[in-house]
Amino acid sequence: MLKQHLQQKLHQKLSPQQIQLMKLLQVPTIALEQRIKQEVEENVALEEGEEDEFENDTNEEDFDSETNENEDTSDDEFDLSDYIDPDDVPDYKYESNNRSKDDEIYEIPFVSGSSFQDLLRNQLAMRIISDEEEEIAMFIIGNLDDSGYLRRESIAIVDDLAFTQGIDTDEATIERLITMIQKFEPVGVCARDLQECLILQLNKKEETDTILLAKKIITNYFDAFTKKHYSNITKRLDISDEELKFAIDEIIKLNPKPGNSLSESTAIKEHIIPDFLLSNEDGKLILTLNGRNAPELRISRTYKNMLEAYSEQKGKGTKQMKEAMTYVRQKIDSAKWFIDAIRQRQNTLQSTMQAILEYQYDYFQTGDETKLRPMILKDIAEIVSLDISTISRVVNSKYIQTPFGTFKLKTFFSEGMQTQSGEEVSTREIKKILHDSVDSENKKKPLTDEKLAALLKEKGYNIARRTIAKYREQLDIPVARLRKEL
Repeated sequence: MLKQHLQQKLHQKLSPQQIQLMKLLQVPTIALEQRIKQEVEENVALEEGEEDEFENDTNEEDFDSETNENEDTSDDEFDLSDYIDPDDVPDYKYESNNRSKDDEIYEIPFVSGSSFQDLLRNQLAMRIISDEEEEIAMFIIGNLDDSGYLRRESIAIVDDLAFTQGIDTDEATIERLITMIQKFEPVGVCARDLQECLILQLNKKEETDTILLAKKIITNYFDAFTKKHYSNITKRLDISDEELKFAIDEIIKLNPKPGNSLSESTAIKEHIIPDFLLSNEDGKLILTLNGRNAPELRISRTYKNMLEAYSEQKGKGTKQMKEAMTYVRQKIDSAKWFIDAIRQRQNTLQSTMQAILEYQYDYFQTGDETKLRPMILKDIAEIVSLDISTISRVVNSKYIQTPFGTFKLKTFFSEGMQTQSGEEVSTREIKKILHDSVDSENKKKPLTDEKLAALLKEKGYNIARRTIAKYREQLDIPVARLRKEL
């Protein structure tokens, strides 16, 4: 049985402008230029360049009377003055010149080059082998990973060649070709594991007593070497600590990832464009937005002229022209929304970063990490009266350039911990002290997690051993045994 009833519901929905602003807040400066170019391409009423000054000589009453005489007023009607009144155009300008005439501008070159696989193929072309062996060798080279290692078994390569290339071969042929490739440059490629890679490189060196000892260590005591059980090695080989030290120095010089030796030199490094620029002028902190990648935007003068011409016709416009003007209105609306969203984005970024700057004022004055205060998103959200999710979007993937380096905004946020005196300090301050303690330790007798916990406790930081282990892992500091040196 069907029933009809009335029901009231309260819904909260974001407007298109709010959604657009939220998306723009997440975009870092380095990606903002592409986002603006995309909008300019999609919206014909949006142009790059400074806003032109023009007079509004359009008679709004004529336009209103024309529309009233020809058609009934509907939701499609619009006020022409909203689109050609210069006072209504946002006077926002978001490009700033952050360089002086004396500054040198360094361009980042685009680097291109050959991979180590290309280098191996060139060396293979100089070998006198059969066409089938060349195809097999090319297949083996194609199976090397980025570090230059061959991670597949010979029998698996035999099967792959049979199924994918239609080549019938055996493991002996595969091993012979692998041995041939292992003699190519860079030395150490086509090894099956790190141990074999290091041995290949040692075999290329002149056979001195130290090199022979290094080969013996890697060949027979590789596990003890990786775990730094140096006392076991000296005892079994009946050598002194000094002889072992010389052998280890030779091993350390070897390249554990020979494939990366070429790719790292030709790879394009990621370039960070800071979103904020901070300078210290005689103790006064000056914060500016870096807008050099954002072009100036304006509403297209051509489309404004179209609206002016339409208003001057005074009733002569056709239905098609009315539809065209509605299209123009929609495009201009979208352009004005976008310009306003960019302005709001920059205002939000500025106010948020200013709040962070004031909250961490002592740190930004000196760059001393031990002066960082505990700070979470909620602290900044309360200062700028914005939602925590908005602050999260602002700090996401954003960088600030300071006199002491360029940092991600997220690095300034950390939890707090109380010292024995009751003072609340940042966990980043504790990590800094932990890092300095490890750097200054005696590498022959590195500090264990228990000793590090006791050391920090002496300084007033009551931290458990498991917390020390967690912070150590976050700082990429190995355990004490692996930090030991001869």
